Amino acid sequence: MTRVAAIQMASGPNIDANLNEASRSIKAAADAGAGLIVLPENFALMGTDESDNVKNAEAFGAGKIQDFLAEQAIKSKSWIVGGTLPLKVDDQDKIRSACLVFNEQGERVARYDKVHLFDVEILDSDEHYTESKTTEPGDEAVVFDSPFGKIGLAICYDLRFPELFRVLMDKGAEIFAVPSAFTAITGRAHWEVIVRARAIENLSYVVAAAQGGYHVNGRETHGDSMIVDPWGTVVDRLQRGSGFVVADIDKERLNSIRRNFPALEHRKI
Repeated sequence: MTRVAAIQMASGPNIDANLNEASRSIKAAADAGAGLIVLPENFALMGTDESDNVKNAEAFGAGKIQDFLAEQAIKSKSWIVGGTLPLKVDDQDKIRSACLVFNEQGERVARYDKVHLFDVEILDSDEHYTESKTTEPGDEAVVFDSPFGKIGLAICYDLRFPELFRVLMDKGAEIFAVPSAFTAITGRAHWEVIVRARAIENLSYVVAAAQGGYHVNGRETHGDSMIVDPWGTVVDRLQRGSGFVVADIDKERLNSIRRNFPALEHRKI
């Protein structure tokens, strides 16, 4: 079995402060035996405005946040799924919201750019989000090989689109790593249901790392980071506050469930 962790934060606009907090949680998770550590969406920067992502965007392959992730992977001797960070694109007014993965040697082994962008209005709280105003969507589903199994990547709003997870399944995914920053209202209504549903319908582990708390920009995120097994059981969770959850990935259990309950083989459409 392999131990994995999901880190929960309440990030703000100060990148250095966020990285310091992330480093403490990474160390604690590694000390708890985690060989795979998933950070939340926007772990390094939760700006006061979406334009902050554009101002602080890094060129792919170089930058403070990317260097931090590589260094932390080496220091913790763990694989790091680096939440999301803003990467530059040709359009100077936009970024890609990218999840980068580093192995324990500090080598970048995968990149996934968020496909589904959060353009919604939440009437109950008068919140408005137009992620597409500053973010360019990705167009590729990503699964990578690791010592823990085949890992599929998704980010936050992607959870609402099961067809993406079916594509990841077709690429062989056994574990989904899902950095997120659900709003407090949508999180209370849907977060646990969706995370567990993606695990159940795909007979896969889900490692969901969330933002959780109050942010300088006035936003409140739901938290409730959790690790869910292929039967839909929540193995560990952290409902509020900063910290991490940890659990073992049992490949024998995963294979047994898929063998004895072969729903994936019964697909007709």
